[in-house]
Amino acid sequence: MSVRPRPLTRKHIAVATGLALLVTPLVPFTAATAAPATSTATAVAGGLVIDEAYLKGGSANAPFTNKFVELYNPTTSAVSLAGWSLQYRAATASAVSGVGALAGTVPAGGSFLVQLGSNGTAGEALPTPDATLGLNPSGSTGTIVLSDQATAVTLPTGASSVGVDGVVDLLGYGTSNTYETTVAATSGGNAVPNSLTRTDHVDTDVNAADFSVTADVTPRNSAGGGDVPTDPDEPELPTEPTPGVDVTIAELQGTTDTSPFAGQRVTTRGVVTAAYPTGGLNGYVIQTPGTGGALDSATHVASDAVFVYSSATASSVSIGDYVETTGTASEYFGLTQLTVATAADLAVLDAASVTAPVPATVGFPETDTEREALESMLIAPQGDFTVSDVYTTNQYGEVVLASGTKPLIQPTEVARPGSAEYTATVADNAARKLVLDDGSSVNFFTASNQGIPVPYLSTEAPVTVGAAVTFDEPLVLDFRNSTWKLQPTERITGDTETADLPVSFEDIREEAPRDVGGDLRLAGFNVLNYFPTTGDQLSGCTYYTDRFGNPVTVQGGCDARGAANQASFERQQAKIVAAINGLDADVVSLEEIENSARFGQDRDAALSTLVDALNADLGADEWAFVPSPATVPANEDVIRLAFIYKKATAETVGESRILTDAPAFSNARQPLAQTFAPVGAPADADFVVIANHFKSKGSGSGVDADLGDGQGASNASRVNQAEALADFSTRVQSDAGTDKAFLVGDFNAYSQEDPIEVLRDAGYTDLGSTETDEYSYVFGGLSGSLDHVLASPAAAEAVTGVDIWNINAGESVGLEYSRYDYNAAPLYADGPYRSSDHDPVVVGLELVGDVDPGEPEQPGDPGQPDEPGHGGGAPTLGQIVTAIVTAVIDWFKQLFGWRWR
Repeated sequence: MSVRPRPLTRKHIAVATGLALLVTPLVPFTAATAAPATSTATAVAGGLVIDEAYLKGGSANAPFTNKFVELYNPTTSAVSLAGWSLQYRAATASAVSGVGALAGTVPAGGSFLVQLGSNGTAGEALPTPDATLGLNPSGSTGTIVLSDQATAVTLPTGASSVGVDGVVDLLGYGTSNTYETTVAATSGGNAVPNSLTRTDHVDTDVNAADFSVTADVTPRNSAGGGDVPTDPDEPELPTEPTPGVDVTIAELQGTTDTSPFAGQRVTTRGVVTAAYPTGGLNGYVIQTPGTGGALDSATHVASDAVFVYSSATASSVSIGDYVETTGTASEYFGLTQLTVATAADLAVLDAASVTAPVPATVGFPETDTEREALESMLIAPQGDFTVSDVYTTNQYGEVVLASGTKPLIQPTEVARPGSAEYTATVADNAARKLVLDDGSSVNFFTASNQGIPVPYLSTEAPVTVGAAVTFDEPLVLDFRNSTWKLQPTERITGDTETADLPVSFEDIREEAPRDVGGDLRLAGFNVLNYFPTTGDQLSGCTYYTDRFGNPVTVQGGCDARGAANQASFERQQAKIVAAINGLDADVVSLEEIENSARFGQDRDAALSTLVDALNADLGADEWAFVPSPATVPANEDVIRLAFIYKKATAETVGESRILTDAPAFSNARQPLAQTFAPVGAPADADFVVIANHFKSKGSGSGVDADLGDGQGASNASRVNQAEALADFSTRVQSDAGTDKAFLVGDFNAYSQEDPIEVLRDAGYTDLGSTETDEYSYVFGGLSGSLDHVLASPAAAEAVTGVDIWNINAGESVGLEYSRYDYNAAPLYADGPYRSSDHDPVVVGLELVGDVDPGEPEQPGDPGQPDEPGHGGGAPTLGQIVTAIVTAVIDWFKQLFGWRWR
């Protein structure tokens, strides 16, 4: 039987090369050994690598509509892809789910762009792809294979994919079960635009080391050519620079979003206003002398500044230099730039002969046309600016701002989906969004950058959503990653002195919730996967790690969702305890706490651990938890709902109760109900609290698919859950003998979305949206409330005040226990700030109040007859007996705190 020889892969070649090096000294030199090898595709196939994988195309904020994989050929010969394929396997799958046939040639020292599927319509078109496939990999986790065969490869799980037949290169990312040595980390959801990029084309067969997450998505096709390695013994001869068309910077920029000189070689002059020799921007900004100041947008239609991209000269200039530059004009993903290739293309002129430009004193323009006229110019922003998002600050050193005095708002927080108000809010967000950057493209999650202190963040000077921003120095108006940005004139890091920062931020941290009044306080709090069962107690867990590789939190592979180990758990618990005790609440509804029954423990074990920690912090036995009811759902999530209360001020009435008969909650946590009362209060002070945690927005298909109306996926499920909750509440109130009910928790729905509207239609008042202008959650740079307290009509009458304690959602995730020691800057501190990603809601209730003696009875007018139906004349014997019995009961209540049941 004949056996078809397998094509050589880079794995085979690596082994063969090592053996050749060992035996070479033993082989006599002959003409045959001296002859050059034949250059064939097979001979060099091992050199091809997956160089970049952009897997979030089309999602919100995406720079490009389509996903792509870029291949790279580091060898000196072109490689044919005939008979090759690109393949995808889902993160936990056992077989390849998609195979796309490749064709064409990867040039020597060049790239090959493979266009893939898309998540939506956001972003620009890719450069002309070399191949287009129907594969649509996950943006967060999976395995991509470059194969030298047309059929699906068979992959093992784990780190043993190196050397597998048919595999030329493989990228396992996120929580994939197949990877080279160690899986490559990803960052952020699909709405966080970034790609996985190989460092310097180097392949060490370790995905985690070879790939890093970068915000600069740079697709390159084969037409871009490549840098073929040159013989080091043949130095290149210097050449005279080619002159360019002489233009002013304004002429170079033009009056549209595209330079009229794009693709042409030009010469222009300007004063250096910003310089970035390090940090990845590799360039500087020049501006026409004497420009800037007070500008009229009606007459100022072309920018007087341009970014010069030049690794060759970025270190040769200083701010204030007057220079002449020659290079090729282009549009780099929307930013007009001049590429200066050699030192010979730069000349430093006499700065004393010109007037330096000054910052333009302008507010942030609302339209792209007006912004284009200021692109790359030095500006001193006028008017109010507010911090709107700090989620990516610890990764990219950037802070999202909003012009005006309020952060950007989730449209469905303030307007019904599809309404004119909704459309107006979307437009307003677009008109006001601006990003403060750090003068670099550094990803601080990359191992090589984690030792650089991240800018803007510290434990002493918080940067918080809602804080006012003051610009202390001029900045450059820049356009990168499809976003308008403000760049400092020089790169900044966490080592930059505070006095040298171009901005300062108002400190709006709240040390405690505001006084909401009442004789009892009710609160709701999502405790961010509080799991005393840590990952190291279970098998199969994978982890997110700190900059030294130490596990911090569980990534996947097991049922634990919180801390990786006891040390990490104690950091998490310290923050949660500080937050709950800081609430000064009497009854607290909890979401995202461990369901300990899933780990073979008592269902309330985690809840008991939390209560013990709360009491230890107070130095007194103040808190108690509500035990699980006798009947619990047959199938429960690994996270659950719970109640804790202070024994001195609140007491339970009857057993807790879980909604176990509603199919609507098959994909969410079943509501938990409990009747409470102030200690010693009469029966009419009883009130029902129902804890909730509806289905999340992140996934859904069929009727639960994201309809693009701003409500996210699984809205239909959340509507069904709201309807089932309203019915459950009615039954619980009836059984408890009270009409006062509070629906509390994480509804995963903003205030004007359908699920909350269902509950409003059922008669409930959303206290957060009616009693406060604060919000409990920030996502995608937009503020809104997923956490609500809804009150029945009778319950609403007892409300004395409402506060959303802004300690979490507006704080950087870098301060969270889950990011401990991710960066050289020490960002963790005990205390309530960033104890969770949700803010707690606190409600004051007046349930007992002072006894109202009433007005003294006035004698009737004997001349007027009694009103019909009100009776008259002397009291009957029955009325006298009833009055005596009522008085005796009231006396016993006041004397003994007796409750009539």
